[in-house]
Amino acid sequence: MSSPVVKLSLRLRLTIWYSAIVALTLSAFGVLTYTTVSKSLHKNLDASLERVSNSLEFIIQKKQQETNKPLSSPYKRKKRRNTSDLAFLSEQYNAATPQDTTMVADSAAEEPDVVWSAVYEHILMNSKNFYIQIADTNNVIYWRSVNSRNLSDKLLPFYNTIVEKEGSKVFSYDSINGQKLRIYATRSSEAQITVGYTLTEIEDTLSDLFGLLKLVLPLALLLAIVGGYFLARYSLRQVDVITHSAQEITAHNLSKRLPMPAVNDEIARLTATLNEMIERLEASFAQIRQFTSDASHELRTPLAILMGELELILRRERSKDEYVEAISSSLEEVIRLSQVVNNLLEISRAESGQATMKFDLVNISKIAEDVCEDLEIIADEKHITLTSEIQEFVTLRGDSIRLHQVFLNIIDNAIKYTPDNGEVHVKVALENMKAVIVVTDTGIGIHEEDIPKIFDRFFRVDPSRSQDVQGNGLGLSIVRWIVEAHNGTITVSSTFGQGTTFTIILPLDQTHQKIS
Repeated sequence: MSSPVVKLSLRLRLTIWYSAIVALTLSAFGVLTYTTVSKSLHKNLDASLERVSNSLEFIIQKKQQETNKPLSSPYKRKKRRNTSDLAFLSEQYNAATPQDTTMVADSAAEEPDVVWSAVYEHILMNSKNFYIQIADTNNVIYWRSVNSRNLSDKLLPFYNTIVEKEGSKVFSYDSINGQKLRIYATRSSEAQITVGYTLTEIEDTLSDLFGLLKLVLPLALLLAIVGGYFLARYSLRQVDVITHSAQEITAHNLSKRLPMPAVNDEIARLTATLNEMIERLEASFAQIRQFTSDASHELRTPLAILMGELELILRRERSKDEYVEAISSSLEEVIRLSQVVNNLLEISRAESGQATMKFDLVNISKIAEDVCEDLEIIADEKHITLTSEIQEFVTLRGDSIRLHQVFLNIIDNAIKYTPDNGEVHVKVALENMKAVIVVTDTGIGIHEEDIPKIFDRFFRVDPSRSQDVQGNGLGLSIVRWIVEAHNGTITVSSTFGQGTTFTIILPLDQTHQKIS
């Protein structure tokens, strides 16, 4: 059993898709913003740690150059003045506040705290969160910042414990007494310098940023959803207008059209296409109504004649000759009815694509000669001169029976609509790899306004000028279909009262045919 299909309106589907895209975009923006800020903060921190370490290394090297002695007298945690070679890194000044960095030492050292001066010179962050440790190459500590001394007996990691390579530097993370630190360690030929900074500030900043994103992004998404819904509703309002107008169009008012939008956009093009379709439907319905009317008229006339003759025979007893005459007349009407029905059936099959053709190599020169010979008797009866100019062996691939029907219909019409003592000329020639068939007569001609209708079903020229001509007006419709089925063209030119010329052009290669 198939699951039920959830039907969503186009407006709702557009809103969902739009909201999903906005949600993905906002999520990507949030992740990118958080990641970028995090990387930027860590990068700035690493740069500050490296600058502080480089400054301390420069101070140590300068002091050694002044004293010309190696580091000695390691730092000891006693409440007395540091008398080592690093006495200038006075513990007394390490305990000073950031605002008190210009304090002078006691009698043993009367210079500013150069460590914190180096720190203040190269950072914009809180100096109290810096942890500094200086040791020799044997991991013997010479000096530690006061805040690092408050970390119990836990020491900052030595460079030697991370990388055994003189002159190199390394970044790492460490955790001391529950505090996460970013560590930068470096080593020279005389000392190891370790500078650390708590990550609390960065974590707090990122936490605030994350909270802000959690607040702002959902609000932005909500606004986007509401805005997307109203935008979709506004964009599709013309669709509602078209739908309402289309519902009012029926088979009885096909002349009505959908209102065109003011803006030439996709909906306007769709509306124009629908109007063109409605126009074609209107033409088709009109053609069907005309066809029904014409067919009824064509069938009603022979049926009325047939009925009248049969009723007349039944009124009283007739002689044998009268019966033969009545039956012969009735048979003529039956034949006429049969022709109309057969032609209608043939047109119906052609329009539905059910008609079939058999394509073989056909000598249309021979077909033209045979038709002219057959119709010469009819032409002689009207004293019409039927002449031909037929090039020999003009062959093409086609249906010989259908092509015979084309020649028969065109030449027969020329004879029918040509007055006595007129002329009909048939020409068949090969031009530019195409068969050209031209039938010219000196008949009654066609009004210029009637020429576009000449191939319509049941169309006949002015009955007052062709009242003696029998026909049902379907022949030329069938001829045009046969010619087009052979990928050919048929045209007509006429001068009223002087004659008509039909020109048929057929390509020689008809291997690939589509009957429609």
